[in-house]
Amino acid sequence: MRKFLTLFFVSAFLIAQVNLFAQTSVKKNPDPKRFAKEVNAFIQYDKKNSFPKHAVLFLGSSSIRKWFTHEAFPEFPVINRGFGGSHLSDVLYYYDELLKKYDPAVVVFYEGDNDIAYGKTPQQVFADYKTFIGLFTKDFPSAKLVFISIKPSILRWKDWAQMQQTNQLIKQFNEGNPNLFYLDLAHVLLGKDGKPDPELFIKDGLHLNAKGYERWNNTLRPLLKKLYRIR
Repeated sequence: MRKFLTLFFVSAFLIAQVNLFAQTSVKKNPDPKRFAKEVNAFIQYDKKNSFPKHAVLFLGSSSIRKWFTHEAFPEFPVINRGFGGSHLSDVLYYYDELLKKYDPAVVVFYEGDNDIAYGKTPQQVFADYKTFIGLFTKDFPSAKLVFISIKPSILRWKDWAQMQQTNQLIKQFNEGNPNLFYLDLAHVLLGKDGKPDPELFIKDGLHLNAKGYERWNNTLRPLLKKLYRIR
């Protein structure tokens, strides 16, 4: 009996420790107000300039910001709202300013890269993604969203396994909704050795150069043509 009680309390203690670890393993979000100036610049620009209705909205971190989307996709009305260094949590904080007011036909979305590099788990990123999709599908029931897979990079190669896990969670989730799409743009950046091709990146080993973006353009364009409809 004494051994049984000892085992019981030891087991209970271990379970409690596991639960405590699960709770404390959630990484605190960086302060979204660090982007206040950048988001305000978008707001001021929109006050002075008209933006197209039912556009293709490119939204996300620096991979979106550095993408010359207007030049790459001249056949579509394009809005680019990329802000470098952002997390999914930042997009949630500025959702109204960055997405809701535009009423897009298609959203091309890239986030998660900085989240994982910051130390967030795939599960935490996925939870934020589901929150984001909850808002998106409620506000835009007929719009389409394309999640671009988190890319492998030279600088963050050590995080690639975590990024792949995040990609897989989002891919499986999107498959359950006919308006959500997952586009694998990771494989076009890998060389024959299965690692990021240095010829496709700028010197920082993180961001794409013109050749890298050209591969993204060529892969994304057929899907955009299929999805885009002016309502």
